[in-house]
Amino acid sequence: MSRPATAMLLAAGRGERMRPLTDSCPKPLLKVRGKPLLQWQLEALQRGGCKQVLINTDWLAEQIVQAAQPPGLAMHYSHEGHDFGGALETAGGIARALPLLDEVFWVLAADVFTPGFEFSQSTLERFTASGQLAHLWLVPNPAHNPGGDFGLQAVSEGPALALNLAKDDPRPRHTFSTIGLYRRALFEAPWCDIAVGNPQGIKAALAPLLRRAMDSHQVSAELYPGPWTDVGTPQRLAELNA
Repeated sequence: MSRPATAMLLAAGRGERMRPLTDSCPKPLLKVRGKPLLQWQLEALQRGGCKQVLINTDWLAEQIVQAAQPPGLAMHYSHEGHDFGGALETAGGIARALPLLDEVFWVLAADVFTPGFEFSQSTLERFTASGQLAHLWLVPNPAHNPGGDFGLQAVSEGPALALNLAKDDPRPRHTFSTIGLYRRALFEAPWCDIAVGNPQGIKAALAPLLRRAMDSHQVSAELYPGPWTDVGTPQRLAELNA
């Protein structure tokens, strides 16, 4: 690998709720408006100037490798299923891929449809200069997640993310889009207890890491107003293709 990847696509999920569609086709390769979900994301990253992309895999990994070959975009893989017999969840997967990732990198789910999102170099450079450990994009709550995930609390330096989990907290919560910029330091000590490269194949969720960084005011966020769909059920897929 000549240069570290500046984007990681999460594609290791089994897609249980999409069965039987995903029994023979990995979820990121299901088609929306004539193109696989994965292709929509790769084309958006490429338009934004990204040259190196890393994809983690598990279920039907060979199909993803065969399909993800866009010209001009160098593809790299972290085969969690082959190496450990299953997916490592988001933080575990990022820790596994960390040796192949740049100091700052995008992370996004390969099965989320965001046709208008811009993965711009200026956004990446602004985040790099901020010194923050993570910057997240939130969206209005969809019907399947009416309570949202996180609340926004304004600070003088710009939008900052604050946990908003208390039932009596009046601030509205928003849904995490799965799109974020991260500094590799978030997945190293002291923030993350998993060894770089995750040689033991530890499964770990991302939320606890984010909460730890939020408590230290190291996470910022903003609202994304454009079209966004978590393609999590056959019904949502059918609605997009209607």
